[in-house]
Amino acid sequence: MKTYLTVKNQHQTELLIKKSTFICSVSRTESEEQATQFITQVKASHAKATHNCFAYLLGMQNEIQRSSDNGEPSGTAGHPILEVLKKNNLRNVTAVVTRYFGGIKLGTGGLIRAYSQATSQALTAETIVICQPQQIFELEIAYPQLGKLQHFLESEAISLINTEYLVSVTLTVAVPQENATQFEKKVIELLNNAVKIKKGQLRYRELPYHA
Repeated sequence: MKTYLTVKNQHQTELLIKKSTFICSVSRTESEEQATQFITQVKASHAKATHNCFAYLLGMQNEIQRSSDNGEPSGTAGHPILEVLKKNNLRNVTAVVTRYFGGIKLGTGGLIRAYSQATSQALTAETIVICQPQQIFELEIAYPQLGKLQHFLESEAISLINTEYLVSVTLTVAVPQENATQFEKKVIELLNNAVKIKKGQLRYRELPYHA
């Protein structure tokens, strides 16, 4: 499991260039089936548009890359959209740029810039997230140890998922995968081995993205 960037959820932005309206719709998609469904959905919503051009990237190494000019001159729409997705280091994402023609031709260079700009506008720090693999741990301790452990978790910026208060206290935390072994050692040392550690699942957690 590797850390990667993708979009948080479905959203769209609109751009007006020389009377043509460009609407970029983006979505996280983790299979070609999901990508195709999203493209079909956007096309249905903009059935009267002049063009619905798209591109998508799938896989941790972008193993699957597809794009379509949907009637625009070859290489002026789908490829520029795809290049913007790649430039932003995104994975598992589909972008559809819908164009409502406004009567003024943009030329080859103008179209490339327009489709690139429309896609870039939709990909802001607010719409992109980091998917980071994190190791889940359950830490069972005695009540007198709670304050010390809570202070440690806060100082290490460890995500606390849940705290269960029974005969003992069990804290469920998420630790970045690359720090998991070191974290376990630190907790044992901090609490003088007076802790029961249960390793849970390795799973992705979404974190805010700062460009």
